[in-house]
Amino acid sequence: MPKLIVSGTAYELSEELITIGRAPDNTIVIDDPLVSSRHAQLELSGETYRLKDLESTNGTRVNGIPITETVLRFDDRIRFGGVDARFEPDTRGSQPLPQPGKIEAKPAESSAVPTDFANASPFPRRDRERDPSRSVIFVAAGIAMLAFLGSMIVVLAMSAPAL
Repeated sequence: MPKLIVSGTAYELSEELITIGRAPDNTIVIDDPLVSSRHAQLELSGETYRLKDLESTNGTRVNGIPITETVLRFDDRIRFGGVDARFEPDTRGSQPLPQPGKIEAKPAESSAVPTDFANASPFPRRDRERDPSRSVIFVAAGIAMLAFLGSMIVVLAMSAPAL
């Protein structure tokens, strides 16, 4: 049976419509001044519950996000005003995972690798060779940069005031 855990107290959700609030006639009564008298409601929708904020003063949040209406999921964190709660769905139909078994792997008896097999990639291999013209361009650009910087230093030195 699904449960709503509010401040450490678990409430089993067995009705189709569950009201939550500070007023004593709610299904789940939360005695906190930040909780409205008619704060929210849970309505059974299929196999899970739908949470709806009833225009409460301090709002309802699910996993830190303000909501007006949402479907609850496993381990959702709900905040009614200033009170924290957690939703736990029905786990009767679930089963534990099976224990892992030992798997024996056997090596292949023979390999059928093609004689011209080099690479299984469908993309062509990039050549590792450097383009000589590319290197020349980089060297020329470096020399031009050094010449420019040298000329700037000479110009600045010539126009600097004498001390």
